[in-house]
Amino acid sequence: MRPATVFAPALVALCLAGGGAQAQKAADPAGIWLTETGDSKVRLSRCGAGYCGTIVSTTGKGLDANNPDPALRTRSVVGVQIVNATSASGDGYSGTLYNPKDGKTYSGSLKITGPNAIEVSGCVMSVFCKRQTWKRVS
Repeated sequence: MRPATVFAPALVALCLAGGGAQAQKAADPAGIWLTETGDSKVRLSRCGAGYCGTIVSTTGKGLDANNPDPALRTRSVVGVQIVNATSASGDGYSGTLYNPKDGKTYSGSLKITGPNAIEVSGCVMSVFCKRQTWKRVS
């Protein structure tokens, strides 16, 4: 009976470790996400200690028409990095977000709210914030 009492705690520890790895994988925001408005898809990938996001598709003309740099206003937004959340912070990642709809860059954050959902938040003066929930595409 002695071997069973030693084996049982080891089995429990192994199961818990496997469950932790599965939960960690589910919480990985790397992949392609559909924005809340449904007009763009963004690929999030590892970047420093956090994640960066680049537009991979969009509806309409998809030009960066409101960019503060006039030379960039005729470029396609596909391929433009809009998420730069490279610092882990609490329950997510913080950094900056570029909004091609108004051409402005905001302080921002990503927060994983489920295996297929993230909350993206952009703020002005850390007070006035807009949030979107993005859904995982792949």
